[in-house]
Amino acid sequence: MHSEAVASRSADQRDPSRESRNGGSPQLDAVSLAIIQQLQEDGRRPYAAIGKAVGLSEAAVRQRVQKLLDQGVMQIVAVTDPLTVGFRRQAMVGINAEGDVEKIADALTDMSEVEYVVMTAGSFDILAEIVCEDDDHLLDVINKRIRSLPGVRSTESFVYLKLKKQTYMWGTR
Repeated sequence: MHSEAVASRSADQRDPSRESRNGGSPQLDAVSLAIIQQLQEDGRRPYAAIGKAVGLSEAAVRQRVQKLLDQGVMQIVAVTDPLTVGFRRQAMVGINAEGDVEKIADALTDMSEVEYVVMTAGSFDILAEIVCEDDDHLLDVINKRIRSLPGVRSTESFVYLKLKKQTYMWGTR
């Protein structure tokens, strides 16, 4: 198990001129970005060490980190390998919808097996990453729960054969 800080992927957070387009997301200064980078390298790094690296006191780092967490800018989580904790089947499910895509996306976020939901442009309206115990569990989630949602027209499943890379180290660029 490895702990990492997971920061927002949006570059909009660093460009004040984009504030109206990013829904009023918090503006991050260079010090906050440096703190995020430190935590992405090691989510368990002591605040004193981070403070030394970014030029702040331990208390100031603690306050900044708490503010970043409270604002939803980042999370500090344990990132596991699903196979080692009993989840033997992962899949990305492409969903074609009719009607309100957001209602379907909201329903997907309520499912414990769904780890990632994104509304897209292109071949699918929604992509959802599913983590299940086995093939029977995956079939149940797709067939009985996802396909039965109002507005789901069709699904296409992409079962993961082998995970080659999973990282949250996109940094603060």
